[in-house]
Formats: sequence, structure tokens, C-alpha cells
Amino acid sequence: MAQKVFDVEGMSCSHCVKAVTAAVEKLDGVTAVKVELEKKTAAVEFDAARVSEAAIRAAIEDEGYDVKN
Repeated sequence: MAQKVFDVEGMSCSHCVKAVTAAVEKLDGVTAVKVELEKKTAAVEFDAARVSEAAIRAAIEDEGYDVKN
């Protein structure tokens, strides 16, 4: 399993947290997601053979947020 913490800009409320969490959880190969509004991060545990960091980043950006790393 791989782990990556993405810096997510644009989150301002619990709805944002839910939107990012739901978008990432839908991806095949993601096993855990922890989104922290205060830190503006999304910590993701995933199977790198099934899903890429780029796909996770795209799922977050498709919800309207900016990923800084």
C-alpha cells in the first residue's frame, strides 16, 4: 500500500470535506481517506498498482478544489 498526503486548497466547510472524501473513495484501489479541513489536507492510502496519484489528484480537482502537490 502507498500513502500520500495531498494539500487541497479551496475547502471551507464540512460539505467540502464530504465532497473530497466521496470523490476519492469512489476510486478503485483507494483503501482509506482522511480529509482534514483545518490542515487543508487529504491523506490517502491506496494500491499504487490499481490507482495513480494523478487519478486521485484529478478526482479532487474535478470536485472544484486545487491540489498543490
